[in-house]
Amino acid sequence: MRGLSPFRSLLLAPPFSLKTRLKALVAPARLTPLHGTDGRQLLATAEAQASCAALIASLVAQDDPSACGVASMVTVLNALGIPGPGGSGTRLTPDSVLDGRAEGILPLATVRQRGMTLAELAQLMALHPVRVAAHHAGDSSLAAFRSAAIAHLAEPGRAVIVNYARQALGQGGRGHISPLAAYHAGSDHFLVLDVATAKHPPVWVKAADLFFAMNTIPRAKAGRTRGFVLVSAGEG
Repeated sequence: MRGLSPFRSLLLAPPFSLKTRLKALVAPARLTPLHGTDGRQLLATAEAQASCAALIASLVAQDDPSACGVASMVTVLNALGIPGPGGSGTRLTPDSVLDGRAEGILPLATVRQRGMTLAELAQLMALHPVRVAAHHAGDSSLAAFRSAAIAHLAEPGRAVIVNYARQALGQGGRGHISPLAAYHAGSDHFLVLDVATAKHPPVWVKAADLFFAMNTIPRAKAGRTRGFVLVSAGEG
């Protein structure tokens, strides 16, 4: 892959590897894998993908079943050019985003035990020089989500992270967090850049299906649904 652009490398490569080296799963029929012919065509003609290349180049695979939120944070913050603890030119890592400040919001032991909620994800992201807005799907709508997500995906320096139920998309597992990378208007599909790269390749998901998967309530957290986080570079 040497010398290839991030897009070209992603399209040619097999699903990403991960430390755990779990067996990759076949995507359900309702999802369109990016690595297939249809998936590549959707990316080639997607209208909203301003930060897609940066997200692909910055993709961090979760190294623990409960670390999808952490991996998504690091992927997005690095894609937006947020400097690491060493200042300009350095990159963030899972360890550096779970520093002492983060410990006061969500202890590492808790992350390892059960991951993080949508609200906790937004709080942790807000520790960095970005503007963050969390939206629970139950307080939003498909139209509002689609409009806001497209606007962010179409502008440089912005990103969208979604928190959804895998079961609602026909996948194995429970709740999950990953960034969005692009939107294709003709088919009304969003590209989910899944951070569980060993088992789940990037997939295109119909907007209505993705919103349905976000409009679910995590077990033992009655009252608030999952949802999406809008992120913009720069404090505000």
